[in-house]
Amino acid sequence: MAHILLRDLDVPDIWQFDTYVANGGYAALRKSVKELSPDEVTKIVIDANLRGRGGAGFPTGRKWSFIPKTAQVKYVTVNADESEPGTFKDRQLLEGNPHQLIEGAMIAAYAIQATAVYIYCRGEFWDLAHALEDRIEEARKANLVGENVLGSGWSCDMFVHLGAGAYICGEESALLNSLQGLLGQPRVRPPFPAQMGGGLYYWPTVVNNVETLANVPWIIDHGAEAYKAIGTPESPGPKIFCLSGHVAKPGNYELPLGKTFRELIYDYAGGIPNGKKLKAILPSGASGPVLPATDEVLNAPMTYESVAALGSTLGSASFILMDEDTDMVWAAAKMIHFFKHESCGKCTPCREGTYWLDQIYHRLLRGQGTARDLEQLERVPKQMVGVTLCALGDFAANPVLSTVHHFRHEYERYIKQPALEKAGAVAEPV
Repeated sequence: MAHILLRDLDVPDIWQFDTYVANGGYAALRKSVKELSPDEVTKIVIDANLRGRGGAGFPTGRKWSFIPKTAQVKYVTVNADESEPGTFKDRQLLEGNPHQLIEGAMIAAYAIQATAVYIYCRGEFWDLAHALEDRIEEARKANLVGENVLGSGWSCDMFVHLGAGAYICGEESALLNSLQGLLGQPRVRPPFPAQMGGGLYYWPTVVNNVETLANVPWIIDHGAEAYKAIGTPESPGPKIFCLSGHVAKPGNYELPLGKTFRELIYDYAGGIPNGKKLKAILPSGASGPVLPATDEVLNAPMTYESVAALGSTLGSASFILMDEDTDMVWAAAKMIHFFKHESCGKCTPCREGTYWLDQIYHRLLRGQGTARDLEQLERVPKQMVGVTLCALGDFAANPVLSTVHHFRHEYERYIKQPALEKAGAVAEPV
């Protein structure tokens, strides 16, 4: 099956404007602007049930429909701050098939009648960002971006902005703050980005992931029913799965949603190197709960609802595989250290919780852990879930709670001392 998203694998040099146009590029934008009303474009995307590919899986068309029509200024912001460990799909799209993102973003902008599109790239994408600006200029010269797009009377320009390498700016409200030149920290909501006062420069704003918008031109070209024929009814369309860790052929794989973990890992990616057994899967980078590599998991379809039923989340589908030799306590410690480093510090539960979890893991790995520490690893994360401005507190809790649940025996091997029995006794920090 020809790729819908990773078209650079099928069409050499599709990143070039002329090659992209020769292969049907910008036909969907022309169709949208010349034949469809903004509401009709939104309805097609709603009917296709395109779910956000950035992690939350929220219906894209519904998000567009929340933008008030009466607002004088509206924006589309493209989230290209690809900072989740194990995630590298958006980079391939931006490098190998950038015009499809530009086209998808302009269709979204037309649907909400936006006045500008901002593409927010992670700070390490500086070389990619400069190339992307050249691609936007090519589209601008063809009257596909900018003033009076395709003679429609609607004008919408597009700009690229580089972040400064902060994981937290992948969260949509922190991203908007960063775009405005403010501290990259989450906002209190409501108001939400789609509402007055909640978006970029406090105007209503749609925030979509790169992969999400790259789906849009195909949907407009082929229709909602054709899109829903791919994948499953609840999770339609193709998805890019990022594979890294202990796997024979790491990389990006575009497959219909609904394929099983086993098919992806063993049929497409060559299985686990050196004949070793698969022990655990991180299905959404560091932020989702770890899944043990049981038959139940491996035979489950990779969809938003199926992975949730297993007790984890599909997220951006950044799969990190861990073989039988992986120390799960060590792995969880690495993830907690990452979240401690990347916490913006605005919320007390996240700031303090990640700090103390990091201290406990240091003690465990030094062989100084106690039974009380294991109790704390179950108690502290539960005080972080659902009480912070953004989901980073939840993300940090996930690897702890899931590894303690599935691999408790590995933690118990680190316990060298009895529980602290005295009232008020607290494990000594490092």
